[in-house]
Amino acid sequence: MAKHIVILGAGYGGLKTALETRKLMTADAARITIVNRHPYHQFITELHLPAAGSAAPQKVRLPLDKLLGGKKIDVLLADVDRIAPDEHTVYFTDGSMVSYDYLVVGLGSETEFFGIPGLQEHSFVLKSVDDATRINQHIEACIKEYARTKDDTNLTFGVGGAGLSGIELVGEMADMMPSICAKYGVNPQLVKLLSIEAAPSILPGFPETLIERAKTSLEARGVKFLVGVPIVKMESGLVHLKTGETIPTKTLIWTGGVRGHSVVASSGLAVDGRGRGLVNEFLQSTSHEDVFIVGDSAIVMGGPNGRPYPPTAQLAGQMGIHVGRQLHGVIKGTKLEPFQPHLQGTLASLGQKDGIGMVGDKKREVKGKTALWLKGASQLRYVWQIGGLFTRAE
Repeated sequence: MAKHIVILGAGYGGLKTALETRKLMTADAARITIVNRHPYHQFITELHLPAAGSAAPQKVRLPLDKLLGGKKIDVLLADVDRIAPDEHTVYFTDGSMVSYDYLVVGLGSETEFFGIPGLQEHSFVLKSVDDATRINQHIEACIKEYARTKDDTNLTFGVGGAGLSGIELVGEMADMMPSICAKYGVNPQLVKLLSIEAAPSILPGFPETLIERAKTSLEARGVKFLVGVPIVKMESGLVHLKTGETIPTKTLIWTGGVRGHSVVASSGLAVDGRGRGLVNEFLQSTSHEDVFIVGDSAIVMGGPNGRPYPPTAQLAGQMGIHVGRQLHGVIKGTKLEPFQPHLQGTLASLGQKDGIGMVGDKKREVKGKTALWLKGASQLRYVWQIGGLFTRAE
């Protein structure tokens, strides 16, 4: 009888798990159900594009029925309410449930607000296509409102957090602001774009040469950096900084941190202090060997300086492929293999015409259009790998 594999989340890790498992096992050996909130797979690394208005939302998502059609992988659209690993059951918010023989948890992460008062209530986050659409509509509404009222708070846009997501977003916004402003007859020179970072530097993990390149490039397009300046409070229309200064604004997009998914944290699976699932070298939960955890839902040790690997799409995809192979091994009774990621570097766009990155085993530095081309090629390769190259976005 076929073993039932349930995969929670159709992100980079979950989707790759489903595809790799089906490649290795027929439907007679493994029945696969992938559970997702939305009927599409989202390119989380590209959400800054529709958020800034440089790409339509459908350009950063692919319909699951088209991606998985004909592969004998069931798609269940549902919100996970709780996982009961001792019962081998997942419960959904609509009251339904599903039982499994093996579970793969790929629910991603949630935004970490670090207990800053008012931040969750008054900021925007960028975790989904819906979030990106909401941000883009808000930016345009603010500029339109300024044209009517001349209220300067409408033209101050803050991005909290200057890691990869925050920098790519502020770069895209810097390039798109002139065209949005022109639409409403607003002088783009009046726009204030702020990158606010509590740490002493931006882009952690990048070498100083590329950090300086990024700052110089973005400053030339109007971005102002507030580095080493924590946000301590936010209320409607006002951001409070640790320096005692305040920023009157109707827009703060918070990209300053992530934590494990709350469903995973409360599931009874072993987790760390930030709610991320603890896994062994095979990516099995350390508390339940019939549960595998992939992507941002897990914490994987072995990164630089003995720290966890940073949560990236590249890592999540490799975890998914590995778990697909482990599931094949478990069901067929063969030896499991430890997870050994092969990370090919990191690339960041700085808007439409500039980028930076480190590529290859030796972390060779690239910049400018070369970095942008490599980033685009990497995205194209991923879309090809999941069978989405000729899949029409919806």
